[in-house]
Amino acid sequence: MDSNLKLEKKILRISLAGSIAFLVGEVVFALITRSMAILMDCVYDLADLVMIGPFLALVPLLYRSETEKRPYGFSQVESLFVLIKYMILLALDAVLIVESIQLILAGGNRVNASAVAYFELAVSLGCFLMYLMLSRMNKKFSTPSLKAELFIWKLDAASTLAVGLAFVLGLILSHTKFAFIVPYVDPGIAVILAIVLIKEPVTMIVGSIRNLMLFAPEKEIFEQIHDVCEKHMRGYDCKVTFLDVIRTGRKLWVNLYFKPDTETIHLTGLKAANQEITKELKKEFENISMELIPDIDYVHELDGERVSGSTWRKDKLEYINVRESRKQKKKADR
Repeated sequence: MDSNLKLEKKILRISLAGSIAFLVGEVVFALITRSMAILMDCVYDLADLVMIGPFLALVPLLYRSETEKRPYGFSQVESLFVLIKYMILLALDAVLIVESIQLILAGGNRVNASAVAYFELAVSLGCFLMYLMLSRMNKKFSTPSLKAELFIWKLDAASTLAVGLAFVLGLILSHTKFAFIVPYVDPGIAVILAIVLIKEPVTMIVGSIRNLMLFAPEKEIFEQIHDVCEKHMRGYDCKVTFLDVIRTGRKLWVNLYFKPDTETIHLTGLKAANQEITKELKKEFENISMELIPDIDYVHELDGERVSGSTWRKDKLEYINVRESRKQKKKADR
């Protein structure tokens, strides 16, 4: 755990240092050229920089064990940070779209196209090299926050490359009959980039809200976990009756409710099943907490027949009944 903490802090510090270096260069160049496209890069880098500093202080808390006072530890705080970060980016994105459209309506924005093109292409190369370095480090250990940092560097590399190539195209157009388009290249690129980039903040905001509300993860993830649990529990003569799957920040919490086929539950077998399930799921999910809970003391009606089983709350029993009824209906339809 200590090695993961050190690696995560190292990656974040490298990303922080790189962000500061690129931000200083972009701010200076944006002031010199008055380019809206470069200004948009500055805004994104600044938002990332503002959030990464406090998050460095939060990282050690994410490695603390859960307690009765904090049953989920500090995992949800990470989701809150991601939510705040992308809400800031979304707001800045909207402001830049409005300002760029106003520039277009006012007749465009004339900038030194050759200087901007060379600068953006150089920045793109730098961002790409930073992405490669962090990507290699990220393969050893990954978290939602590190993935977000990696995504931002990849996005910076792609967006600055696109901007650089667009200004090269603008230079070519300036020597043709389409020279009247050149003043609109800078604000036009800013609008296009802002619209393209708006998808990521929206997606991350929705995901962070789901995590904060303790909703289950995506259907594909839930089904993947369910299949793994069912496969291993079948080997110990147990049936999976219900799964509680919650994602908080970088961690998945899985409560597996099961019904044994026999009257006896062997603790050694359950411990082995838990270890097998956890081991397989950790290949896909780095941080996961797994608990096996026997379902006991319930009787419910199913197709007019009394079936012994278990539940600890009424809504789970109703869910199981509906699910079983659907399975029976599908079999009958076949």
